[in-house]
Amino acid sequence: MEAQTGDRLLTHGRTVGHPDRVAEIVEVRGPHGTPPYRLRYADGHESLAYPGPDSVVQHGGAGKTAREEPGPR
Repeated sequence: MEAQTGDRLLTHGRTVGHPDRVAEIVEVRGPHGTPPYRLRYADGHESLAYPGPDSVVQHGGAGKTAREEPGPR
């Protein structure tokens, strides 16, 4: 998984009834765009994350139409 500052991280809900969560990547701390990422959620909360397989990077930042990163087949 690789990301840049301004991309979004979409984490799918793990159980029925839990919505997906979207956060803006405000800092990439790993080499070459790899985790960990510092995230900012819509409510202003920030956290440090090592995303798992239930997450995808949406490239393009807040001002552009985001697209999901293709997964393995």
